[in-house]
Amino acid sequence: MDADFLLQTETAKMLYHEHAEKLPIIDYHCHLNPQMIAEDYKFRSITELWLGGDHYKWRAMRANGVVEHFITGDASDWEKFQKWAETVPYTLRNPLYHWTHLELRTAFGINKLLNPDTAREIYDECNAKLQLPEFSARGLMRRYGVEVVCTTDDPVDSLEYHKAIRESGFEIKVLPTWRPDKAMAVENVPQFKDYVAKLAQVSGKQIETFDDFLAALQDRHDFFASMGCKLSDHGIEEFYGERVSDSKEIDVIFEKLKLGNDLETAEIRQFKSFMLFYFAMLNDQKGWTQQFHYGPIRNTNTRLFKSWGPDAGCDSIGEVNTAKEMAHFFDRLDHYGQLAKTIIYNLNPAANAMVATMIGNFQDGSMPGKMQWGSGWWFLDQKGGIEAQLNTLSEQGLLSRFVGMLTDSRSFLSYPRHEYFRRILCNLIGRDVENGELPVEEMPRICQMVEDICYYNAKNYFQF
Repeated sequence: MDADFLLQTETAKMLYHEHAEKLPIIDYHCHLNPQMIAEDYKFRSITELWLGGDHYKWRAMRANGVVEHFITGDASDWEKFQKWAETVPYTLRNPLYHWTHLELRTAFGINKLLNPDTAREIYDECNAKLQLPEFSARGLMRRYGVEVVCTTDDPVDSLEYHKAIRESGFEIKVLPTWRPDKAMAVENVPQFKDYVAKLAQVSGKQIETFDDFLAALQDRHDFFASMGCKLSDHGIEEFYGERVSDSKEIDVIFEKLKLGNDLETAEIRQFKSFMLFYFAMLNDQKGWTQQFHYGPIRNTNTRLFKSWGPDAGCDSIGEVNTAKEMAHFFDRLDHYGQLAKTIIYNLNPAANAMVATMIGNFQDGSMPGKMQWGSGWWFLDQKGGIEAQLNTLSEQGLLSRFVGMLTDSRSFLSYPRHEYFRRILCNLIGRDVENGELPVEEMPRICQMVEDICYYNAKNYFQF
């Protein structure tokens, strides 16, 4: 894992070192805690920073026979780190092996391999450096050349920490992203009723009717815009494209929810379809980019969900055929002239070609790459998944217009995923050049394409 890691040709090395390596990072989708950025959080140990919320590592540790006490339990920081160090040698060919050592090298300057023999030395060296000012939350963002970060925020969030960050004069933009999943989650009626009460409180609006509910959400949407929000995001199992001809049908459904009555499956789909379309219209009105992450099955392990809650690392790729509903959803928005800039992320790789061709259906010539297929997400953000996404997008669309990589992470040490992506991209393009599949006469265009995908396309697309 030296300077030319993953770069297998001279052209790949040139593209990376001369055109991709030093570009700033625009991390337009992540789950960083804005409070930590506002307070310039100091991490007590590498365990807190590295293992505190990383379900990728938790899954690997469980697979290696580590009991939960050393993963999400109350074991000491050293004991948890020791168990991770014992697991790392067994992650060979898993992206965690690459990510782990990239993070040690780029953040801490540590080039040793992590294993039981080196664990104590690496643990102590990382912890000593974490006491230095440059290893705080903001310090790590500066270290990696981050220019913009977009967090993931619920409509009821106060965004007080985003405000504090902006007022502090921090040079890196930290912007909120509108994520209204709970406003559609009518499968659990008690939780939905609690959410409506919170929405009423933060919006200062009494919510008695469905129109009141929509007005409160629009009020929060306006507030997010005033705080610099430029993106929305939806985490959905599938797309909901059913046409609701009469909003009175939704009024009746909302009344059932108010009374605490469970909904029929058809009513749930009607409500979700209406809300997804409503949010899309709001996004278009403000010129935002809307993101759709679809396809996971979440919280499949009841035991861990009860003891830990969501995001314990018990989610998986789902199997759903949502192509027709997706097409209906975007077609309806296109028909009414309300289709905003859109990024689709699929979790099941079986849908790669479908999504790559779907975005081509709704490009309208109003701007380059209005409809985007997002980078390999979650279980697909490894070398094979990234290459598959790049290759299929190249075959079915315009790779040159792609807005590139993001971390989708809760960790301040995840920025090397941008480096990982850039190396894979440059290797892919470099190989094509040296195989004669891309002409050397196009080298200026090829170099510009690499820079665009790594940085400039995102900067222009999101208007940062």
